[in-house]
Amino acid sequence: MTDIIPLQLEISQPIPLVVGNLDYINFKNILDRINEILVLSEIDIRMMKYELDEAEKEFKKQYQKMNKEFKGFSYKQQSRIQLNAKRKIRYAISRKLTGESYRDFCIHLSESHLLQKFCLLDTLGIIKVPSKSSLDRFEKEMPEDIIREYVTMLVEAAKSPVDIENYKQKIMLAKEINTSDYYFDATCVKANIHYPVDWVLLRDATRTLMKAIILIRKYGLKNRMEEPKKFIKRINNLSIQMTHAQNKKDSKKKRKQILRIMKELLKKIRVHGKKYKNLLESSWQETELTKNQAMRIIERMDNILNQLPEAIKQAHERIIGGRQVKNEDKILSLYDSKVHVIVRGKPEAKVEFGNTLVIGEIKEGLIIDWKLYEDTASGDNKLLPESLDRLEKEYNGYQPENVATDRGCDSAANKKYLESKGIKNYMCPRSPKELDERCLEKDFLYHQKRRGQTEARIGIFKNNFLGKPLRSKGFKYKNQSIAWAILTHNLWVLARLSKIKVKEKQDKKTA
Repeated sequence: MTDIIPLQLEISQPIPLVVGNLDYINFKNILDRINEILVLSEIDIRMMKYELDEAEKEFKKQYQKMNKEFKGFSYKQQSRIQLNAKRKIRYAISRKLTGESYRDFCIHLSESHLLQKFCLLDTLGIIKVPSKSSLDRFEKEMPEDIIREYVTMLVEAAKSPVDIENYKQKIMLAKEINTSDYYFDATCVKANIHYPVDWVLLRDATRTLMKAIILIRKYGLKNRMEEPKKFIKRINNLSIQMTHAQNKKDSKKKRKQILRIMKELLKKIRVHGKKYKNLLESSWQETELTKNQAMRIIERMDNILNQLPEAIKQAHERIIGGRQVKNEDKILSLYDSKVHVIVRGKPEAKVEFGNTLVIGEIKEGLIIDWKLYEDTASGDNKLLPESLDRLEKEYNGYQPENVATDRGCDSAANKKYLESKGIKNYMCPRSPKELDERCLEKDFLYHQKRRGQTEARIGIFKNNFLGKPLRSKGFKYKNQSIAWAILTHNLWVLARLSKIKVKEKQDKKTA
């Protein structure tokens, strides 16, 4: 492992003095404090070590191809890698903090002196801002387990004891965080899809294939067929007819007729799609496309062509056959296979489409455990022991003193599990009679009242940090995006807590 070297400080541009805007001042203070926490918690150092190790692996591969031996980085190379590492983590954090898309954040970063300072770009002379593609690549290069390690480091630093006499605390908090109470809940991370209607899936398939064909024809590869846009127009008209047929007397008969026309149209579309995919596979060298670009188009077409027969069958079963399709057999999205039907039973959303996410927080609002489930998750009562086991593993044997959950986690097995671990049980009982009895306990009422804030914490996290909806596609990238959002959320929470002041230390000595 390459040792960290001290970085030469560069002369930075002064930030313009802004007065009269309290929100701006608060945002500036939060960014300054987050920057300080990243340094004091040694997350910066961990990030630089990770980037140096990855760069060393890449350099060794390149030198091996040239039959040379890699003898280490020069000072200039290592300085650049370390500086880029510090910048990368700040790009991801500031983008999550602002809640902007990659494109909007690039524009914001280009014009904001405040964000440029936080991201270490405020040097004299030309300021080089990364592109949206670079930002996307930086975030996706970081494995989820490494980001989880940063969160663990942050929590460990925040719970280190305060020594006011010597003006010491790992990240300069006026009071260390309390990890004795643990509040657990589950939610649904909604997929970025429209409501999964059968004929809309067929319309999506048509659009994707025809747009791919239009792109292939643009580069000079053509096969005899009608204008691709005419197929899109036809499927759109049929989708409109299908929607309006629901309000007519013989709606079932009308919808069956329309679906049969759709099926005939989709057969032609699938044939054209296969021909153009094969044409691109055999003749992409004759175009201006690179191999990677051609393979990306082929993958996109393959994804639809492979699922299209099943999507047609699903629509046939439900509309013409009048038969239900099991949830596990349904295609909810052609572009995201890891989407599930989640029955929440809430008034505003009885059924949601996405993935189950469990979140565990402590008293100060820090999220110390989370997991996004790739497959359909079991009931909430089975998720709590998994969460406590993860905490014990990631925080070196840590276990909370008290656990509070909603009634979904209450079960005889969980009561026995908590008792075996010596953890006090403040789960909301399912039984109304037992709930009435427990409401006489002062501690139970306190923890259940505090647990209500966990619902709000989930709302803050999902709406302000994760995005509404989460735009990442594919389970791996969703998992990474959630990890970045957790890290940013925790930094934001800690940045707003009271900090040790020098004045407190001086007053103590005077007394």
